Amino acid sequence: MANYKIDNGKFGAFLVQLRKEKGLTQKELAEKLYVSDKAVSKWERGLSLPDIALLQPMAAMLEVSVTELLSGEFIPADRSLTVEEVEPLVNGALSMNLTMTAREREEQREHRRKWGGRFAAAIAVCALELWLLRRIEWLWGDYTVYSLLAPAMALGFGVYLIFFAKEKLPAFYDQYQLNFVSDGAFRMNVVGVHFNNRNWPRVLDAMRSWACLTLAAWVPVYCGIYLLLGLFFSDEWLRSMVLLPMVLFGILGGLFLPVVIVGRKYE
Repeated sequence: MANYKIDNGKFGAFLVQLRKEKGLTQKELAEKLYVSDKAVSKWERGLSLPDIALLQPMAAMLEVSVTELLSGEFIPADRSLTVEEVEPLVNGALSMNLTMTAREREEQREHRRKWGGRFAAAIAVCALELWLLRRIEWLWGDYTVYSLLAPAMALGFGVYLIFFAKEKLPAFYDQYQLNFVSDGAFRMNVVGVHFNNRNWPRVLDAMRSWACLTLAAWVPVYCGIYLLLGLFFSDEWLRSMVLLPMVLFGILGGLFLPVVIVGRKYE
């Protein structure tokens, strides 16, 4: 089988030309295509090529044909391309997509590894803080469940989000406005947020950040809340009744507020 390959350098130079003719910056083009400006920079420097799914919207945005985009040059209107000229471009685009898919999988694995390292560090910090808290008998005492509830939830969610959650949603999420995500035992329904493959990676990272931050910062936050409530409630029972809803609100609010903000921003 012939080895079809698109000229990355020619493609990149043509993309720079078209982008500048439209008066767009790399960041503006990236935002229109729902990719990062780093991705656009790599395309223009010939270091990589865009996913095949981006070719049609990119060509329409830059007012050229997909064939012109792939060939890296304008094609005169009175010129008809032969099958021999078009076939390498089409096959090159298809093979490019396979390459990008493999590269994306490797990037996802590397992304998970980075989050795994952050998660392990957060667990270590949390374990140290809980050990120190355990030595303060009057603070640990009857409020053990309150002090452990948030770290326990963050640990459970974090393991799933970092090591098992799907990095990419099924294609129908991009076709319909769905405000829920269902993956095995995991269920999430957020009114007002439509999940798709533009905002889902960022939503995932927002939830992963919540898990790591909750593990690493919960103990000092919990101690601060407990001591602050002591200024207003001398009765232990009243203090516990106020402490529990505050803990639950902090856990759930801390998780879903970033999801709503990030989900709406990038949907």
